[in-house]
Amino acid sequence: MEHQLKLTKPLAFFDLETTGVMVNKDRIVEIAIAKAHVDGTVEVRTKRLNPGIPIPLEASLVHGIYDEDVKDEPQFKQVAKSLAGFLEGCDLAGFNSNRFDVPMLVEEFLRNEVDFDMKNRKLVDAQRIFHMMEPRNLTAAFKFYCGKDLIGAHGAEADVLATLEVLNAQVKHYESVAVKDDKGEDYFPIQNDVNKLHELSVSNSIDYANRMVYNKERVAVFNFGKHSGRPVLEVLKSDPSYYDWMMKGDFAMDTKRKLTEIKLQGFQR
Repeated sequence: MEHQLKLTKPLAFFDLETTGVMVNKDRIVEIAIAKAHVDGTVEVRTKRLNPGIPIPLEASLVHGIYDEDVKDEPQFKQVAKSLAGFLEGCDLAGFNSNRFDVPMLVEEFLRNEVDFDMKNRKLVDAQRIFHMMEPRNLTAAFKFYCGKDLIGAHGAEADVLATLEVLNAQVKHYESVAVKDDKGEDYFPIQNDVNKLHELSVSNSIDYANRMVYNKERVAVFNFGKHSGRPVLEVLKSDPSYYDWMMKGDFAMDTKRKLTEIKLQGFQR
């Protein structure tokens, strides 16, 4: 494979498969790198890794890598120095890489005490370019689903009528489209039923700012900060000052109200 990018130093495209999306606790199970060289050639390396922790089933169902597949593979610490060497002098690129892959990779290097200098590296995220040039807004949705240009965009009446048309077209378009659930079985998430559309729209959020969410067991957990992933009630009982800090902090009123509701319900049991 060759490329036509104008480069002054190698640009390493990389993608990670991981045990999850929490940078502080999840680990890499596979890394693929396509190093685009200045001369137009591309050098590809792919390596699976033993994360040292179990791979959750929901993660395996996404990337197809199970514990058995990596039990004999090296851990990140065993390849960290050679990986850093391969990326030496490279800028970095990926898809949604600035929000996920770069932080995850840097965290793994730091965790294993390997110096991976980011100060002089350029970061290119193809997803940012995609979203900039192919907007995911109401005008784009109206064009995509309804095949029409939105005249008077950002006027309330034009927008609200367009949204009605878009939802109507989405339901019609996707009602018979199946997707895989976390067990790999087909189901139909889009149905002409407001209750089902509501469940899909609100997802697992508890408050509108998404500071608290329901986990798979439908337990309320924090979705930010030092207690991210921990049950809200567990935190409030073990660290009562955290509630006061949030209530006095710069959080949305809705978040504070939902936090108080969870506290009152839990402490009354």
